[in-house]
Amino acid sequence: MHILVTNDDGPPSLQSSPYILPFVHALRAAGHKVTIVIPDAQRSWIGKAHIVGAEIHSTPYWPPERTPSAHDPEAQTARQQRDGGGDGDARPWILLSSTPATCVQIALSHYLDTHDVDLVISGPNYGRNTTAVFALSSGTLGAALEAAVCGHRAIALSFAFSSRNHDDEIIAETCRHSVRVCEYLAADAGGNFWGEGRLYTINTPVVAGVASKPTIWTRMLQNSWKRGACFQEIPASSEDPTFSDAAHDANAAAEEQMTRVQTEEGGKPPPQADEGRNGQQKDSWERTRHFKWAPRFTDVFDSVEAAGPGTDGWSVKVGETSVTGIYANFKHVQGLEGEIELGGGQQVSLGRAKAAASSPAAAERL
Repeated sequence: MHILVTNDDGPPSLQSSPYILPFVHALRAAGHKVTIVIPDAQRSWIGKAHIVGAEIHSTPYWPPERTPSAHDPEAQTARQQRDGGGDGDARPWILLSSTPATCVQIALSHYLDTHDVDLVISGPNYGRNTTAVFALSSGTLGAALEAAVCGHRAIALSFAFSSRNHDDEIIAETCRHSVRVCEYLAADAGGNFWGEGRLYTINTPVVAGVASKPTIWTRMLQNSWKRGACFQEIPASSEDPTFSDAAHDANAAAEEQMTRVQTEEGGKPPPQADEGRNGQQKDSWERTRHFKWAPRFTDVFDSVEAAGPGTDGWSVKVGETSVTGIYANFKHVQGLEGEIELGGGQQVSLGRAKAAASSPAAAERL
């Protein structure tokens, strides 16, 4: 197959993108033609966004033989600088100064004959993308969704790591196993895997022996954030808020690394202050305030424990590979049809609104 690979973690780096280079090796070892178009920096938690009004730059990139400890933007971007061409192909990778979804659009529209691409794989993400809370914000899933709405078969692939010690043999096994799962879906032996805007999200644990453990069809756990789960209020910074893009990218990569460690290794972020809610502080609405991305993942872990077997989060928790079929659309809720009678402008109580939400027939009588 000819496979387009993108990601949201950017170029190979042990700090923020440790899996893409060995995964490309595994795809090529399995006999596939691979084209790589990825963001030039960390672009996690960005969903299916495109940056409106931005001028996007592409840079050719020849990957090194092994994943470097950190990505050096000045290295590997000219043929005379490359360290051997680590992916075994004379054609360079393309780095774009934009989002994962934009990488898919530009790759399919400007670098490739769209009819020549058999499959788009976004990933492997550095960390799991299980449950709706993670999936809805994932740049990895965003790129796969973009490919699907462009009419292509697409898979979002995420690696759930349990240690920051990057064991080459375990990563290689995880990559080979994930390639087999992608090949199984692409082969479509039963003839009903694709069409109707379908795509797949795979979550593979990075553990020894993963290939010998079950690979399970799962449903995505429908969970939600609780109040105050994503941002923490912080003191005002003395730094200039208009710092450079390079500084912003470096800071974002560091924050993302900390977030991943908290997610995958069971760590917890600092306790969040509960200040200023609903104007409890007199000046909370009348002063400049500062907030920092500091997601609290205990809510997610608790929802996985409560859901039990059958969900994507649970399967990965017990060491299984999770495969979930989803649709690249906002499918409407069945049963909500016909005219809505508002009842002469009367107010609807909260209790009645909740009852209507659980009963389409009641909703039509509001």
